[in-house]
Amino acid sequence: MQPLNRTGVSAFFLKGFSGYPALEHLLFPLCSVMYLVTLLGNTAIVAVSVLDVHLHTPMYFFLGNLSTLDICYTSTFVPLMLVHLLSSRKTISFTGCAIQMCLSLSTGSTECLLLAIMAYDRYLAICQPLRYRVLMNHRLCVLLVGAAWVLCLLKSVTETVIAMRLPFCGHHVVSHFTCEILAVLKLTCGNTLVSEVFLLVGSILLLPVPLAFICLSYLLILATIMRVPSAAGRRKALSTCSAHLAVVLLFYSTIIFMYMKPKSKEAHISDEVFTVLYAMVTPMLNPIIYSLRNKEVKEATKKAWGRSWTSR
Repeated sequence: MQPLNRTGVSAFFLKGFSGYPALEHLLFPLCSVMYLVTLLGNTAIVAVSVLDVHLHTPMYFFLGNLSTLDICYTSTFVPLMLVHLLSSRKTISFTGCAIQMCLSLSTGSTECLLLAIMAYDRYLAICQPLRYRVLMNHRLCVLLVGAAWVLCLLKSVTETVIAMRLPFCGHHVVSHFTCEILAVLKLTCGNTLVSEVFLLVGSILLLPVPLAFICLSYLLILATIMRVPSAAGRRKALSTCSAHLAVVLLFYSTIIFMYMKPKSKEAHISDEVFTVLYAMVTPMLNPIIYSLRNKEVKEATKKAWGRSWTSR
């Protein structure tokens, strides 16, 4: 009863697309297929990068972590969203909402840092090729990824605790299909200044700062590539970066729209469409954009597939 006394609610109603029944019936098969593709594609990338010794390099170590993040992020809300699309009972408990909020914030924030780490990895590989294996050793890879996971988890726990301790005064209808922190904060009847400050600082540290670092890394990469005398060498160097740049553009364009745009009192259906794009399309496309075009991953996948059929 403590959450009920403190906040005035014991559960939240996730409004989502409930005002659009036809859209719900369309979204269920679409989102189910997208989630299945996300799980299969990213799980395959993780499995191949672990099983094939030729892919035990920093690039594929980071790629495996990116795929793991995509699986974790989509799994924080998609299964429940699919249930809600078929049900009129679209509730989530107070504790469940807090957990969902924290995990989605944590995995999304970690992906921001991981994309910057991957840009740094490409910078070292192209601009410092002779020292690359020494500079980007396994210990540094684990340290960078571990620090990103831990720091973002601590940040997300702090933001979630601050937001969920605010009084809601009986307001429990979240104009969203998930416990997204900005949508939940609109329900509170208390002072949200502290929470807004934490979110603003976090948004600055995890959006413009990593993006600026990525842009700087690619400016240095481009300057190095332009000095390569061979056209084939320039194409090869650019091909290792094109997939990462595509993922960065897709990821940051949608997340910046969601978290850096001016806030409005009323929720718009376009906001939810952009959130679906960010939350489901990006993790689904990552393995396709990043790896399935890569010859090394294709070769490793063929070998693993061949071994599985031979064992049968």
